[in-house]
Amino acid sequence: MISSKSVLSGLCAIALAVPCLAAKKPNIVYIMADDLGYAELGSYGQKKIKTPHLDQLAAEGMRFTDHYTGSPVCASARCSLMTGRHGGHAYVRNNYEIGTWESHRGQLPLRPEDVTIAEVLKSAGYATGAFGKWGLGEPGSTGDPLNQGFDRFYGFNCQRHAHNLFPEYIVDDRKRLPLKGNNRGLTGETYGPESVADEMLKFIRQHKDEPFFVYYPTVIPHLALQVPDAELKQYEGQWEETAYKGKSYLPHPKPRAAYAAMITFMDKQIGRMMKLLKELNLDDDTIVLFTSDNGTTFLKDQVDYEFFNSVDGLRGLKGSVYEGGIRVPLLARWPGKIKSGKVSSHICSHYDAMATLAEIAGAQPDQSTDGISYAAELFGKKQKKHEYVFWDYAGYGAQLAVRQGNWKAVKRNLKKEPNAALELYNLKQDRAEANDLAKQRPDIAKRMERIMVEARTTPEIERFRFGTYR
Repeated sequence: MISSKSVLSGLCAIALAVPCLAAKKPNIVYIMADDLGYAELGSYGQKKIKTPHLDQLAAEGMRFTDHYTGSPVCASARCSLMTGRHGGHAYVRNNYEIGTWESHRGQLPLRPEDVTIAEVLKSAGYATGAFGKWGLGEPGSTGDPLNQGFDRFYGFNCQRHAHNLFPEYIVDDRKRLPLKGNNRGLTGETYGPESVADEMLKFIRQHKDEPFFVYYPTVIPHLALQVPDAELKQYEGQWEETAYKGKSYLPHPKPRAAYAAMITFMDKQIGRMMKLLKELNLDDDTIVLFTSDNGTTFLKDQVDYEFFNSVDGLRGLKGSVYEGGIRVPLLARWPGKIKSGKVSSHICSHYDAMATLAEIAGAQPDQSTDGISYAAELFGKKQKKHEYVFWDYAGYGAQLAVRQGNWKAVKRNLKKEPNAALELYNLKQDRAEANDLAKQRPDIAKRMERIMVEARTTPEIERFRFGTYR
């Protein structure tokens, strides 16, 4: 298949395939939380953490029950989303780190030939801005968002840089912008996520008279546990606390309250954005989508996923291709186009976003995408389905997974055991993936094994397959 930026840049916008859409190109806002679990929103059953604005978004739009990330960790999930490729074809398949840990030089950059959602939408006349955590190349590299279709970037090119939410600086396009009153401590004067949200809102105001694409990969609720004191107060004293005194991230005396407050703060910024769209009379002309990059962190002494019921009984957490590591929320709202209060069990993935947003915008996705547009599902039309959804993840021992209908196959520890046994689960009967049926259903196991072989390609640089990760 052809993948060419030069060809893409010359394409004209095509007629929309979904007849209910207006002739005017809609604005697109795509929000991605960082390490937010499947059940950490009220609309997905969360009881302790308050997310009123996202709950309203779900009530006024569509909520997906079977949506997946392309990978269970940050950089590879972002690559799958941005380039529309599953793990078997994506270039970045792990959190491969460039430079020393403190250098903030970022992760393995996208290549010049990789086509992103931003480039697809830019070719259709969109102003494009990214605000938050990028993770696909340092400033000036081939993966720099400004070299990958974005007109504006404000946030953290490097994922390690985002491990402190009161950072000494933030990246403003390609320059390091000092943040007032911060010294990388537990608190400071300028909260990084608030600064990012402010710039995202400013971009919307600046481009209110033209179609815009806002990619908002917020750094919340990824560790470290950091939130302004005023935000923490709403949860202080609600629950018993065990102070986190470890070294993997900054210590915090009230981890449960801090984690809940971070998610509620994220929700508050989305509320600000929704309010602005209404103030600018853009609400009816804007589709807003919300998801997460992967499941909840496994660092239980900092994030008590059992206490919060973060994955609602699913097996696995961040870094795992079991459901708890890869099944993530997806909410979509567009007044007058997406019916309110709808719930969809359509099986889809981050790598479907390019095809979906291209169809909505009247553009053509890159021809190498593995994605299938789910626009028809959003608008109540007959929806094409995947033959299968696939994961090839090089980290945490190296793992493969396939979902085909209700069947799910998993292989783990491939780095040490290249011929590891295949596990097989029926998700309709066993969403917790507790009963391995590989021996009972060898016919299905054999079919899944064949997909795992046929769906994979070897990355151009083999050493990146088992890079460092965190």
